[in-house]
Amino acid sequence: MDNKKNDRRRRPQGFGTEEENKYIIGRNPVTEALKAGMNIDSMYVNPEAGGSMGHIVSMAKERGIPIKNATDQKLSKMCGGASHQGVIAVGACAEYAELDDIFAAAEKKGEDPFIIVCDEIEDPHNLGAIIRTAETAGAHGVIIPKRRSASLNFTVYKTSAGAASWVPVARVANLAATLDELKERGVWIYGTDGSGEDYTKISMTGPMALVIGSEGFGMGRLIREKCDFLLRLPMHGKITSLNASVAAGIFMYEAVRQRSEITARGEG
Repeated sequence: MDNKKNDRRRRPQGFGTEEENKYIIGRNPVTEALKAGMNIDSMYVNPEAGGSMGHIVSMAKERGIPIKNATDQKLSKMCGGASHQGVIAVGACAEYAELDDIFAAAEKKGEDPFIIVCDEIEDPHNLGAIIRTAETAGAHGVIIPKRRSASLNFTVYKTSAGAASWVPVARVANLAATLDELKERGVWIYGTDGSGEDYTKISMTGPMALVIGSEGFGMGRLIREKCDFLLRLPMHGKITSLNASVAAGIFMYEAVRQRSEITARGEG
């Protein structure tokens, strides 16, 4: 039997194909997807919808799935006019990891933790590109906040060239508190900011978390205050900033260079 046809038969009714966004449309399909434990990134709900909607929302909350309010007009636009019955779930391209999974990945390799933290990176293309670079640079994991951030949807998967399946991505409720936990576990926090020191002048050879700020505003004030070091890229042209994913790649590979030199000298 054709495997693709067989997959379609097992997929709950209303579950879309693997395109940039994978939608589960309607109350019964969403309910069945939740019961089946399928990877769901977020759920859009009309708060005025009654009936079984309360039960669906409760199931989603139990699994920690973000709930976003939406009008019927928005829901109809999302699903191309299909009968949504007040709810659409967005499928995730990969399962979210826990913080412990990231530390376990570093321990398995016998390496100091090398973690990428995305502070409100909202463009899925940027997040996908950062995850792709993180995988090639040997980072042990990526951390993103639950709110005001792109997430593991299929645009991210496509842009990451599949790297989202290989790099543990943890989604946390409180990014500042997570940085505190990283510090307690021996990780130094490196922020990226125009007021910081030249990125080539600071050692990045130990346990580290590299924080990449949002596209338009950089790191938030509280996140910036949590950083042990601030790094900057020298700007020699008229443009004073780089795309977030491009800047992230430069910082990551400086860390790779420094860490590789330590290993080559037998100091690691």
